[in-house]
Parts: sequence; C-alpha cells; structure tokens
Amino acid sequence: MAHLLPLSVVLVAATACQDLSSYSTTTKKQYVGCVVPASFVLAGVSPTTELCLTLDADHLQDAPGALTSSDGRFQATPLRPIPQLWNDPLSTFSFGEGRTKNLLYMATPLADSGGGGDITIVLSLMSGGGAEVRFLRGAPPMGSPDASAGSVDGNVFAVFPLQLQEDGCTSLRATACTLEAGASDLSPP
Repeated sequence: MAHLLPLSVVLVAATACQDLSSYSTTTKKQYVGCVVPASFVLAGVSPTTELCLTLDADHLQDAPGALTSSDGRFQATPLRPIPQLWNDPLSTFSFGEGRTKNLLYMATPLADSGGGGDITIVLSLMSGGGAEVRFLRGAPPMGSPDASAGSVDGNVFAVFPLQLQEDGCTSLRATACTLEAGASDLSPP
C-alpha cells in the first residue's frame, strides 16, 4: 500500500497525457466564430468581431497556432506559449464544464490596430469538438464601473465560441457578425 500514488497525482498525470490531436486544424478547416456581444463580457472589442483560430495540437508548447480577426487586430498572429507555465500547476487550471483542456498564451496585436500591448489568450478545447477563446488585458480604472467597448488601449475582455468551418480564415469579414436586437443588453448569468 505504501507504493500507491495519491488520486490527485494520478488524475493530473492522466490529463497531461490526453490525446488532443483531434483539435488540430487543417488548411481546409479552421475554428471560426463571432464574439459574444453581451456588454457584461465585452470590453475593448467591437461587438461584431469575428475570430479565426488555427491550431496544431501536437505543438501546444512551442508553436500552437495563430489568430486572425475581422477587426484587423490579429492577422495570422502567432499564439506565444509561456515556457515556464508548462512546469507550473497553473498549466492544469480548469473552469466551467465541457472543457477538455484550458491553455494560456500571449498574442501581440498588429501595431496599426491601436496597439495597447500583449493580450492574454485563454484557449479552451471544448468536449463537443469546438474551441473557445478569451481575450484578457488590463482592467478599468479604479472607480470606473467598466471599460468602453470601443477602447483598444485599456481594458480588453472578449469571449469567442468557435466551431470548425471550411476555409474559415479566408472568409472572415467585418460584417459576418451582426448584432441581433437586444443582444448587447443581455443580463449577466
């Protein structure tokens, strides 16, 4: 009995060895989706922004993929892994249901898109086969209830549910995601 590993060690080891290759994109299919336009989960991103993700699940630690957005912020912009993260317990973080694996990356917006510095990318590989991307940067000033959705130099927060689509990155356009009546006035959960 002295040789039995604690259950938590076994579970972490099993998760670390999970085959994620089915999440890789191809030259014909990429992950694409519109930002969630609800104001309580959106800051610094237009509510009509569409995002495309390419992903190589066999290279999550060194060359995982790239982002392209219809607003010009990203154009085949590489996701940059944080090398130290893979040796830290933070690499096993989990939140919400239906997520097979959560990953943290950095991405640098194009200089002519308003800048503002690197954006932290939270990438969730969903158990249903899709992906979810979150943008995080900064926070509103103290005393401010929230940041303006039009601000690109300050607070950025956005959620993009993505699904595989044929020629997704080549079909991005600023008008693909339209606001439905009342969509930006949704109440928080």
